[in-house]
Amino acid sequence: MMVIRVLAVIALMFSGLSTAATKVTIYGDNGYPPYSYNEFGNELSGIYTQILEQIFSRMPDYEVSLEGISWKDGLKLVEKGKIFALYPPYKRAQRPFMEYDAPILQEEQTVFCRKSVLETKRDTWPDDYLGLKVGNNAGYAVGGDKFWELVKSGDITVEEAESTSANLLKLIDGKLDCYMNDGLSIEWELKKLAKKGEYDGSSIQKSDVISSENGYLGFATNGDAFPYKDDFKAKYLKILKELKESGKIDRIIRQYVR
Repeated sequence: MMVIRVLAVIALMFSGLSTAATKVTIYGDNGYPPYSYNEFGNELSGIYTQILEQIFSRMPDYEVSLEGISWKDGLKLVEKGKIFALYPPYKRAQRPFMEYDAPILQEEQTVFCRKSVLETKRDTWPDDYLGLKVGNNAGYAVGGDKFWELVKSGDITVEEAESTSANLLKLIDGKLDCYMNDGLSIEWELKKLAKKGEYDGSSIQKSDVISSENGYLGFATNGDAFPYKDDFKAKYLKILKELKESGKIDRIIRQYVR
């Protein structure tokens, strides 16, 4: 009888080991407020982060850690197959190293300019912005094909910085004429800068809507180092769909835009 009990205990121990949650690390842009950013030191926060935390909490087979990374570095590591997934990329054909399945959110890409720059009529993007210096977050592919053709021809100048706040400070200081990014992200950061006394609250104005973009959790196409990839993706996509249908994602967004 004692032998049977011992064997039973051993069986339970090995059973517990076999069902242990798989540890997974997912990286998020650490400089894209209010969507994804480092807060209180190194802790990732933001709209996408909260949504993903909700999803991963419903995936008991996986123990998911979220870590912040600069967008430029994150893209390089996904391309090399060194990290499993990165958020929140836009779907781009020139990134075959990343897989996009279902969008998490739709964002509105906008351009904001100094008030003095808008004294000249600028109704059409990007044709009415010739000769201007436009800010962009490093590694971000916004603006549209025609915009980047004008950059290539030298008709528009682009300067990149690592974060929204860095670009906006350059815009406020007159080192940029305009800055393009998600509209909610720009407005969120301008309010923060105004509270800190670094922005007067009126000298930067919304000029134009460039496009609408969907943000994804992008998975590494090269999944050799991640044998759990197919199972993880299937469970992630199922729960993402459920959260959208429940209205939970809309409630998370409203917390940030009130």
